[in-house]
Amino acid sequence: MTRPPILDACCGSRMFHFDRLNPNVLFMDNRNESHTLCDGRTLTVAPDLVGDFTRTEFADESFHLVIFDPPHLLRAGVNGWQAKKYGRLDADWQDLLRRGFAECFRVLKTNGTLIFKWHEHDIPVSRILALTPRKPVVGNKCGKQNKTHWLVFFKE
Repeated sequence: MTRPPILDACCGSRMFHFDRLNPNVLFMDNRNESHTLCDGRTLTVAPDLVGDFTRTEFADESFHLVIFDPPHLLRAGVNGWQAKKYGRLDADWQDLLRRGFAECFRVLKTNGTLIFKWHEHDIPVSRILALTPRKPVVGNKCGKQNKTHWLVFFKE
């Protein structure tokens, strides 16, 4: 079986994908679970592959495009709806995200693109970018308070 050319390393519930069943994307997450949220909606995290974004089974330069949308919350309750929806960081978050960036770039092909999404709810994006030696090519802030950042990296 041929591997899809795109890896979503922390797919969660695939919230921002236009096609949540896109055969060109390998959806990976460390969770496989379903929850009923406080408003009655069901949140389902059902990746194609359960895996750790800091240590994958893939060979170097396996993907043309890597999407990296890691957990961004430090103060969310373990059982709160935000933690279930967006994931939660622990005290070792800097090491976790440093290793995550390194792994995403390792599996990204030369001349490939990494799309990184970060919400500054608890941690400013400047502290996150300090965790990787690579610099984004372009970026965009969005949301009501411009706290969500979409950044594009190119692997030369």
